[in-house]
Order: sequence, then structure tokens, then C-alpha cells
Amino acid sequence: MTRNNVERSALTEKLGVDIDPELLSLALTHRSFAYENGGIPHNERLEFLGDSVLGQAVTVRLFTRYPDLDEGQLAKRRAGVVSTIALAEVARGIGLGQHVRLGRGEILTGGNDKDSILADTMEALIGATYLSAGPDAATAMVLRLVEPLMADPARYGAAMDPKTSLQEIAARLSLPAPTYAVEASGPDHDRRFTATVTVGDVVTTGTGSSKKQAEMAAALTAWRELDARA
Repeated sequence: MTRNNVERSALTEKLGVDIDPELLSLALTHRSFAYENGGIPHNERLEFLGDSVLGQAVTVRLFTRYPDLDEGQLAKRRAGVVSTIALAEVARGIGLGQHVRLGRGEILTGGNDKDSILADTMEALIGATYLSAGPDAATAMVLRLVEPLMADPARYGAAMDPKTSLQEIAARLSLPAPTYAVEASGPDHDRRFTATVTVGDVVTTGTGSSKKQAEMAAALTAWRELDARA
């Protein structure tokens, strides 16, 4: 078995499901890699399918588990669980970034840890699972992966609006208001931003393709640290 096959076998073990090797390879292929390799197929169609499977699985679970929540509350929780930041967190938990096939430009700008790429690839894997193992297996996998998010209501607000959530928890802990510093790097057509947020003795960083994304990533990390203290 080749090294790539071993690594992908380890990935499917973490997912808890068998995925057809060709579909798995497709799910892990970002459009930047496809473009640099002669326009081969990439994962965006699988991402489209996975997004629907994810949304349905989360919607049904929330509807059945929380009968006392109204439509607005259910919608807020669902939005948090299926958000880019939440899916990227799930992806990092299974080490997905090291498996994504990216073009050279994306590799050089840290694409393996970009929230958007991780979240999109996560959805593509869900789509590949649906086609390989069927709807029941895909739904079961989704619920295994997002269950920790669904079990922690505080994370919904943090995932959707980490800067506000960080400000709120800082006030609750009698800490100074968060302050942000952002640096940009890379050419104009492919800028990469790194944000540093400071809240008392907590200093965290985040990256993104925009200043807003970088600040949100840094804020979410800081929120997690403070939430653990609280």
C-alpha cells in the first residue's frame, strides 16, 4: 500500500466509513490543483451534494432533539453547526488539511488550514460518502462529526459571530475589551491576512483571505480559551 493510500485509509478510519477510492480522491481535489494539472475534475460538485446532505441531517436532528425550540432558535442553531467556521473546526479535528490536494499557490499561502477550503472539502467528503455508502451512512457520519457542536449551545453564537461572543465573554470575566492587530502578506491578487487579538493575558492569532476572516478566526480561538476558563 502506498503512503497516500495509508494516509487516506487513516482518514476514512476517522470518518468511520468506507469511501470509494476514486470518489475520495475527487473529494480531496481542490480546483487549484485541478487547474494546475490539466483541468482534471475537482470537488465542487461533491461539495454541492454534501452541503444538502449536511443541512438535512442537522435539521432533522435538531428538530427531533429539541421539541421546545421555535423556528428561529432552530435556524440559529443549524446555521452555527453548518457554518464555515464550525465545519473547519470539524475538519481540523480529523486532520483533513494534510490530505487536501492543492495547487502550488494555495500551498504557499497556507491553503491547507484555510477555513473556507477545509469546510468545502468537508462537504465534498460528505457528498462522496453519500454516493459510496448511501444516505444512512452519510447521515450517521455527519452526526458523529458535528455532535460536539450540537451539544454545546454556546458555540453556536461563537461560530456565527466570534467577535461579538469574545467581547461578551471578556466583559463577563471583567477583562479589557479585545484589541486586534492585522498584518497582510502576499501579492495583491492573493493577499493573506494574519490577525492577533489580545484580551487580558490571552493572545491568539488567526489567518484568512480577508481582514474580517482573520479577525474572526483569531476571535474564535480566544473565545475557546476564555470559555474553558469560564
